[in-house]
Amino acid sequence: MTVVDASAATGKAAAAISKKPQRNTIADGSTRRSRTVRYILLLLFLLFVLTPVYVVIITSFKTSSDTTAAAQWSLPQTWTIEPWRKAWDVLQPYMVRSLSLAVPAAIIASLIGSANGFVLARWRFPGANLVFAFILFGMFIPYQAVMLPLRQTYQDLDVTRGIPTLLITHVIYGIPICTLIFRNYYATVIPTEIIESARVDGAGLIQTYIRIILPVSISGFVVTLIWQFTSVWNDFLFALFLTQQNNGPVTLGLAALAGGQKVDYAASMAGALITSFPTLLVYILLGRWFIGGLMAGALKG
Repeated sequence: MTVVDASAATGKAAAAISKKPQRNTIADGSTRRSRTVRYILLLLFLLFVLTPVYVVIITSFKTSSDTTAAAQWSLPQTWTIEPWRKAWDVLQPYMVRSLSLAVPAAIIASLIGSANGFVLARWRFPGANLVFAFILFGMFIPYQAVMLPLRQTYQDLDVTRGIPTLLITHVIYGIPICTLIFRNYYATVIPTEIIESARVDGAGLIQTYIRIILPVSISGFVVTLIWQFTSVWNDFLFALFLTQQNNGPVTLGLAALAGGQKVDYAASMAGALITSFPTLLVYILLGRWFIGGLMAGALKG
């Protein structure tokens, strides 16, 4: 092959290579179109989700004369915070009781679930899998199936009907899911070498758990605390059966606010927003650790 032929071949190769970006341009255009469609769909979904929120917010600032079916989409003719005052006056004692219930119930269930998960994941014993299966079985027992026997049991044990009965119930029902989360978290995240090193150094089961495991379990605790706090705060069925109107949580207060012969829709909407603030605040403060805990293995396996 002569130098001229080699030069011609090189020129053809360069020309062929220079034509390839056209395909990338077409692909880039298709990618941009698909991204645009995706964003439009997400925007429509967001609009669909936020539409009820819009109705709730504007209704909470309306007067009784403005809360009609024809004016449900309209802005208030007269803006007022009276519904918020009425809702807060009714819900304030209920919210105090709910906080005194949800916070300790979430913490106690998380601590018990953490201890159970550590033992079942890293300190194996004969029949550990069977014990784990029995604990998980508690997750699948319907609330309705145990409501009346549970209420009768509390009466026989002379447990005060109110927040104490709810606290015991939510802790017991929270143990299975917390055990599952921590068991998978410790099995996938905590290195075995750390446990073995603690054993070599003479640390027992409790010392290993308190000094080594607990300090690295923040992500797992965030997941269980958010889960339990939200579940306890939003519970209505247990509250209806195990408490009374004068000593129940905020869900009973919200039901009382919306009840009656003539419903005050503005106050009910304001009450719904007030009761949602604590759970919203928990997600805002702990949300990034919640996602990190999930990705770290809290729900794997």
